Amino acid sequence: MISGLGNALVDALVRIPDDEVLQRLDLRRGTMHLVDDARWVTALREVEALGVEFAPGGSCANTIVTAAVLGAEADLHANVGPDRFGEIYVEGAASVLGEHHVRRGDDGPTGKCLSLISEADAERTMLTDLGCAMELPLAALSRESLRAASIFHCTGYLFTGGPIGAVADEALAEAAAHDTRVSFDVADPWVIEAHRERLAPVVHEQAHVVFLNAEEAKLWGGVDDPVAAAEALAQRVPVVALKLGSKGSLVLWDGQRHEVQATRVAALDTTGAGDAYAGGFLYGLDRGLAPPRCAEIASRIAALTVSQVGAVVRDQDLARTAIG
Repeated sequence: MISGLGNALVDALVRIPDDEVLQRLDLRRGTMHLVDDARWVTALREVEALGVEFAPGGSCANTIVTAAVLGAEADLHANVGPDRFGEIYVEGAASVLGEHHVRRGDDGPTGKCLSLISEADAERTMLTDLGCAMELPLAALSRESLRAASIFHCTGYLFTGGPIGAVADEALAEAAAHDTRVSFDVADPWVIEAHRERLAPVVHEQAHVVFLNAEEAKLWGGVDDPVAAAEALAQRVPVVALKLGSKGSLVLWDGQRHEVQATRVAALDTTGAGDAYAGGFLYGLDRGLAPPRCAEIASRIAALTVSQVGAVVRDQDLARTAIG
C-alpha cells in the first residue's frame, strides 16, 4: 500500500480562450498566485460562465489518486473544511480510494486552486487559497495506515508552515521505525529557495526516492546542469527521478543511469503532470518493479494526463491500458 500526506486543494479547472481573463484579474501568465478565500471566490465568479470542473487535488493527492487509479491500494491524510468544497473533496477521494483519512474539520475554509488553462498552449495560471489545508492535527495521523504501507509519500509543501509540518515529521519517524520506503517530491523551486534547511534532512537522510524537475535540481545542486545536480544527489539518495518534461526523464539508481523517452501527445492541460509521473512511478515500485520500468510507466501516465483537462486520469481502463 502507498500512504500519502498532503495539502488538500480542490482543483477548479477552467479553460480560457485567450489572456483577456488574466489581464482582467491582474494575473501573471503561467505562475501561481497565493490569495485569500475572498479573492479566490471573487476570481471564480469572474470565470464561472466559461465552465468549471471541480476535482480533489493538491500535489500529494494527485500522486496518490493516480497510483490508485492504476490499481494500487492507497490512502491519503489531508485536511478540509466544513464547506461545499470539503464535501467535494471527501466524496471525490472516496470514489477512488475507498476508505481514506481525509479529515473534515471546523478550522477554516477548504483549500482551493483555480487553474486557468490556456486553450492556445495548455499553459496554466493558478490562484491558490491554502485555507485549512496545513492545519491537520497530529491526532488525525493514522499510524495503522502507515504501518501497513510499503511506501510513504509526501512533498516539500508540507514543510512551509502550519501544524502539518509536525505531522509530516511524525509520519517520517513512523516510516523509519517500520522500514517503510519514503518517497519525496521536492514540489516547487520556491520551496527550495525558502525552506532548504528544513528539507535537507528529509532529502538526504530519510528519502528512498526523490522526484524533482530540472529547475529544482539546479537549485538544489547549486549548478546550471540539472543532470549533474541529479547525479550528485544520487550519491546520497537510493533513487533519483529527474523529470525533464518533453525531453523525458532520467532515473539514477544503484550507480546506473537510465534515460526514459517522453510519450508524445497533444497537450491540453499540463496541470499535475509531475504528480501523475510520481503516481505512475510509485505504482510500479509498489508492485516490485525496477526503477527504470517504473519510469516508463510514469512517462506514459504523465502523457495521458496532459492530453486531458485535470491533474488525474479518471478513466481507469484507459489508464491501465496506456501503461501496458
